[in-house]
Amino acid sequence: QVQLVESGGGLVQAGGSLRLSCAASGIIFSINLMGWYRQAPGKQRELVADISGGGRTNYADSVKGRFTISRDNAKNTVYLQMNSLKVEDTAVYYCSALLSGDRSWGQGTQVTVSS
Repeated sequence: QVQLVESGGGLVQAGGSLRLSCAASGIIFSINLMGWYRQAPGKQRELVADISGGGRTNYADSVKGRFTISRDNAKNTVYLQMNSLKVEDTAVYYCSALLSGDRSWGQGTQVTVSS
């Protein structure tokens, strides 16, 4: 059974930083496309960034230059380093694993950026 557990969310002032972590189990982590999505109140869930098993990354335009996704295949963990946070980054952030069309989600972690 796939399990994704996020941690690292919290309250931070605009301009600050947070690092999210997602620990995975029940999957062959190294070959999964891992990603971070977010959903703000009243909005659809959107892709923030993803990273392939080989380390190729993809970012939403709104976070390019501020966020960095990385993975440690030995620890079955994917990270999202978020710098220069803005109020509009406030959302629930979800970890995702995708392999052969099957997607799994974590329970989400709240990130709140205050002005």
